[in-house]
Amino acid sequence: MKKHTLLLIALISIVLVSCSTLTPGEKGKLANNAWELEYVTGPRITFAGLFPDDKPEIRFNEELKKVSGTTGCNGYSTTYTTNGKMISFAIPGVTTMRYCGDGEAVFLETMKKIDNYRFTTDGKLELLMNDGVMMRFKSSIKR
Repeated sequence: MKKHTLLLIALISIVLVSCSTLTPGEKGKLANNAWELEYVTGPRITFAGLFPDDKPEIRFNEELKKVSGTTGCNGYSTTYTTNGKMISFAIPGVTTMRYCGDGEAVFLETMKKIDNYRFTTDGKLELLMNDGVMMRFKSSIKR
């Protein structure tokens, strides 16, 4: 009985480890795309209320380890680090100074909390904190 339990635990561990590693091409998928925010967790304001005109975007430059984009109003850029599916962002610097309402602050504060990422089966990018979805992006590149 003990052997069966140990074997079952070993098999579950192997499955979990294999599911949490990057598949070939996932790292390139992150950088070879432009991503538009379609969901952010937390605020009591609707998504359309936070971003009434333009949605935030993010682009990853893997060579320079930088991300840049818009907050839905102002441009921003910062550095990032990855280790497998773990990811973290330095404090984003805003490159323009228009007042945009609450959406920009929510977006930038949420970026600071991100600790890993994954891709959904339909190709969306989810930025996570402790496996909870904090932000979800869809590809904004027209193919």
